[in-house]
Amino acid sequence: MNIHTGKYKYTECGKCCQSRHHLAVHRRSHSGEKPFECTVCSKRFTTSHDLVAHSRIHSGEKPYKCHVCGKAFSLSSNLHKHVRVHMGDKPYDFPYCGKLFKRNSNLKRHVRIHTGAKPHSCRHCSQRFAWRNQLTRHLLMSHNEGTGLTCNSLDTVNLFFLRQSLMTAMSSGK
Repeated sequence: MNIHTGKYKYTECGKCCQSRHHLAVHRRSHSGEKPFECTVCSKRFTTSHDLVAHSRIHSGEKPYKCHVCGKAFSLSSNLHKHVRVHMGDKPYDFPYCGKLFKRNSNLKRHVRIHTGAKPHSCRHCSQRFAWRNQLTRHLLMSHNEGTGLTCNSLDTVNLFFLRQSLMTAMSSGK
């Protein structure tokens, strides 16, 4: 889709929209304005649609039901993704190796295997990682981040045993 075609143009970034409503919503992405507020938790949203979707978290409403298995969803987009399970539909393909994926996010993750991309970087040192869980493990093991503990709060022996037990737990999936 070309962002430079449409009747209503936002001069700040050049994006064109098909209606005044869509232009107003797009303007909010620049201004940060969130005029719609949840009456339960006070979280704010840029569109009324997002507020309605959010409110289903509180109400538990799941109006979208799978016609095959009856599983219910709060968002129609989640139902559409779910239906692929029954259909065997894998619309995202990677031509380099021919592998097929149900979700675009899985395809993007797979591409890292071939490109060697490491999009997750440590904020404390220069290390980079292909997968978020590798970064999380590194932060825990190398910088004690996520433990609530600092190097000063434990002696070296206790820190060694803590790291060993965390490594064991992480490798066993606990």
